[in-house]
Amino acid sequence: MSITASSSPDHTGAAPGWPWQTIVIKSGIFVLLAAMMIIFQLNEPAFLRVANIFSILQAVAIVALLGIGVTVSCAIGGFDLSVGALAALSQMAAAYILIVLNGSAFEAIAGTLLIGVLVGLFNGLLIVILRVPDLLATLGTLFLLAGAQLIPTGGRSVAPGMALLDGSAATGSFTEFFLALGRYRVGGVVPVPVIVLGVVALVFWFIMERTRWGRVFYAVGGSPTAAHLAGAPTKTYRFTAYIVSSVLAALGGILLAARLGRGDVSAGNSLMLDAVAACLIGYAVLGANRPNVFGTVVGAVFVGVLLNGLTMLNAPYYIQDFVKGLVLIGALALTFSLSHRRN
Repeated sequence: MSITASSSPDHTGAAPGWPWQTIVIKSGIFVLLAAMMIIFQLNEPAFLRVANIFSILQAVAIVALLGIGVTVSCAIGGFDLSVGALAALSQMAAAYILIVLNGSAFEAIAGTLLIGVLVGLFNGLLIVILRVPDLLATLGTLFLLAGAQLIPTGGRSVAPGMALLDGSAATGSFTEFFLALGRYRVGGVVPVPVIVLGVVALVFWFIMERTRWGRVFYAVGGSPTAAHLAGAPTKTYRFTAYIVSSVLAALGGILLAARLGRGDVSAGNSLMLDAVAACLIGYAVLGANRPNVFGTVVGAVFVGVLLNGLTMLNAPYYIQDFVKGLVLIGALALTFSLSHRRN
C-alpha cells in the first residue's frame, strides 16, 4: 500500500487560486492549534503555564517518536501498524529485564532496542521478501506482539516484588538512571523525553529533507521501479524504513516504562492510533501533502494539546475521542479539499 501523495517537494503555492486558500493550506493547522490554545487558556488560566506546556510535550514525546517511525515507513510507500504494540511490548520487556532478570539499565535498554531491530527485520522479511502487503503484515505483527507481551507474566503487569509464575517473588528494581529517562527534568523544567524527541526529530528531519538518503526514501515511495532502474537499492531502503520504525517504537516503550516505573499491560493501548494520526496530520502541515517529520511532530503536539485541554476542562472521558476525531476530520478535510481545488 502506498499513501505517499508526492515524492517531490510541495508545489501547492505554484497553483492558481485565492491567497486565502494558500494561507489555509499552509497554515491552517497552526491557526487551529493557536485557536485551541486561546480557548483553553480563557477557560482554564493554568493551561499556558510553563509546567503544563512541558507536561504536554512530555506526554507527546512518545507518540511523536512512534509517529516519526510511521512517517519513515510511509515515505517508502509502506505503513507500519505495529508500532503501538511494539512500544507496549518494549515497556514490558524493559521492566521484565530490570525486575525479573535483575538486569542493569544498560541491559534493559540494549535488550529492548534489540527487540526493536528484530521486529523491524521480521516486518521487512514479510513485506520485502515474502511480499505480504504492508498493512496485512504489520497488522499480523501487531497481534503477535500484543500477545507476546502477556505470556512471560501470565497477563500481569511487571512491578517490583511481583509474584512470578513459579511462585517466587521478583527481586529486581528500577534503577535511578533508568527512571531518570522518563522522569528527570533538566534544569528542573525540561523533561528528558522532550530532549530525546528533539534530538531524534532534528536528526530524521535532516536525513529526510536534506540528504541524498532522504531523497531516495521518497523516490522509492514514489516509484519503486523507477528508483530501482536509477540504481537505488530499493529493498535495502524498505528494510531500513521498517527497522527505523521499530527501533523508534522500542525507544518510545523504554521512555514509557521509565515514566511509569512499571511494565503496565494496559499501557500503549492508544499509541498506534495517536501515532498514525500525528503522521497523517503531518501531510497537511505547510501544505506538504506527503509524510514529513516536522509535520508529524506538529501533529503529535496538536493531538496532545487537544487532549490536555479537554482534560483540564473536565470533559468526560467518553467524549474525548469523539471530539478529537471531529476536530481532526474538520482540519484535514478543510486543508485537503482546498489543496485539491487549487490543483
